[in-house]
Amino acid sequence: MSTPVLALVANSADGTVSTFRIADGRLERLAVSAVGAGCSTLAIDSERLLVYVGAKPGSIVTCSLDATTGKLATWDEAKVPGSPTYLTLTPHGDRLLGVFYHEGYGMCWPLDNGHLGESAPSVSHANPHSVVLSKDTRHAYLVSLGEDAVIRYALGQDGSLTDPRPVAAPAGSGPRHIVLNAEETSALVVTEFSGEVLHFTRDVATGELTLTSQQSIVDPAAGLAHSRYGADPTAEHLIWGADVHLAANGRWAWASERSASTIATLPLGLSGEPEPVTAFTPTEAQPRGFGVTPDGRYLVALGERSTTATLYEVGAEARLTEVDRQETGNGANWVRFV
Repeated sequence: MSTPVLALVANSADGTVSTFRIADGRLERLAVSAVGAGCSTLAIDSERLLVYVGAKPGSIVTCSLDATTGKLATWDEAKVPGSPTYLTLTPHGDRLLGVFYHEGYGMCWPLDNGHLGESAPSVSHANPHSVVLSKDTRHAYLVSLGEDAVIRYALGQDGSLTDPRPVAAPAGSGPRHIVLNAEETSALVVTEFSGEVLHFTRDVATGELTLTSQQSIVDPAAGLAHSRYGADPTAEHLIWGADVHLAANGRWAWASERSASTIATLPLGLSGEPEPVTAFTPTEAQPRGFGVTPDGRYLVALGERSTTATLYEVGAEARLTEVDRQETGNGANWVRFV
């Protein structure tokens, strides 16, 4: 019998978060909690059972999580000058980083028992889409879709973001989400407009990145064309890359594409570089977000044009086998685990 894992799914169109228990190949919905209109990005402090939720218009809602019932209760709400696109917690839960796609900046707040303090000075970039941290919290990586760049920042104890070191992504690719491997020797970035996974090597001492290769995640049978900023991918049948995650063993990666509603499986070479896709798995309609359980046994996929969440078992060679599907809510776009 497997150890139960909780999955929290943000249903943006409903303003709710669904809590699921995952165990023995089953996805059991425990609760649906009202959080706030447009709720999406989640960051979870598993030690304190606090959940930080980005919501519209312009707020970050802190919720306490009852791990038995799965219910969320509002703990605090902080007004912020925009709608957060991506939130990341430091490992000790003492700082929260966020980026704001439409407003064009990134920032960091100190945390005190779930309450956001005054942020450090923000940094400005065109359409930042994600931000992640190195394990030692020395470096933050901000991905700017509008600038086709990944920017390495030094993160201070006071939350300051200094010493920016940008590295260019291919022009017009639209870099979106980033993930570091377990050794933090490389990073993968999924692109929205070109539908690729970019591979960057990382200097562990300095934190600096170097672009080394790129690999398509688009199913050729879908007949999708390269996209661009401001286009309507659905109307024009364009590439619409979304999310990327690593398998637990670090030798495989998955990436989602929303126009064809697929999850691509990519093997990774010895230095972490992506190799050609081995499988395209049809999934929930318009899969903006998905996630892999901490033990690596399961993948949960969501769809912005679906009201269900799908649970896949991860098999040999990162093969995805659907084992359960349950109702979640409208506009599901984000999942994180406890």
